[in-house]
Amino acid sequence: MKLVSKGSKLYSILFNKCPKCHIGSFWDSNNPIKNMFFSTENTCQTCENCSLSYELEIGFWYGSMYVSYAISVAVMVLFWTLTSFFFPLINIYNEILIIIIAILIVSPLNYHVSRLIWINFFVKYIPNDTY
Repeated sequence: MKLVSKGSKLYSILFNKCPKCHIGSFWDSNNPIKNMFFSTENTCQTCENCSLSYELEIGFWYGSMYVSYAISVAVMVLFWTLTSFFFPLINIYNEILIIIIAILIVSPLNYHVSRLIWINFFVKYIPNDTY
């Protein structure tokens, strides 16, 4: 079985699909920068295929902040490791500046992916023929 086949949570996250049917789009656009900065309604409210309401309860998206925080920490550790390995004599202030810039550059993608990961924790894939 392929890791990113339809029916897996990773498929929904990587291809911007509804976690329930894997057919409808979760975001209006696949462009994370457009979703974060230039869209008035970031996510679709419901799936156009299975009619799943994406906001499962009031305040549901607050939990995605924890996922976003974990992704930011992973980016920080990655860039700290890379700068320490490739530039062992780097000044600590320059290293911190590189890490901050990396987190800022990755933030639109982080926002985009953290919501998809969060909703995939709670919604199970149901094949299309059952609704």
